[in-house]
Amino acid sequence: MQMIRAIIRPEMAEKTVNKLDAAGYVALTKLDVIGRGKQKGIQLENIYYDEIPKTMLLLVSEDEKTSEIVDIITESAITGNFGDGKIFVSPVDEVYTVRTRSKGL
Repeated sequence: MQMIRAIIRPEMAEKTVNKLDAAGYVALTKLDVIGRGKQKGIQLENIYYDEIPKTMLLLVSEDEKTSEIVDIITESAITGNFGDGKIFVSPVDEVYTVRTRSKGL
């Protein structure tokens, strides 16, 4: 299993979630976050924004479905400009459902 953490522009979140839903990936967590990337913020005229609002999507997937999910996110969240976001994929050793106390997805 893999944990997918996608940090994307807030205005692209609804489109991305809808595309994931349409592909059958309905289980996710969506968080409003603030941060900055390599560009270290953004300057508009005389105002410098050090931290920029983003949306983080968290999904856990089976190993063989991870690349499809990453493709859906990159295709739906892209604007072609700096600050489109990042996707981080890391292994998940175990998953438990609290209600049933069962192990696994």
